[in-house]
Amino acid sequence: MEKPSPKTVYENLDELEKADVVTSACYRQLAQDVLADPDVNETLRQDIADRLQQANHLLAINNVEGDESY
Repeated sequence: MEKPSPKTVYENLDELEKADVVTSACYRQLAQDVLADPDVNETLRQDIADRLQQANHLLAINNVEGDESY
């Protein structure tokens, strides 16, 4: 399977809320792979990191209740 471009990975992060659990996990892993690749443009890596952090924050807000810890 061919890896998607970093731009596609960035765009996929907008789909996390709409995707099923497995697809969402795959998108997150692909984002992590891009973040670890020093050959990817630093600005694009930062944009992906920001979008991934925002998605992770929303996941925590939507799934953690009361006194549960994250």
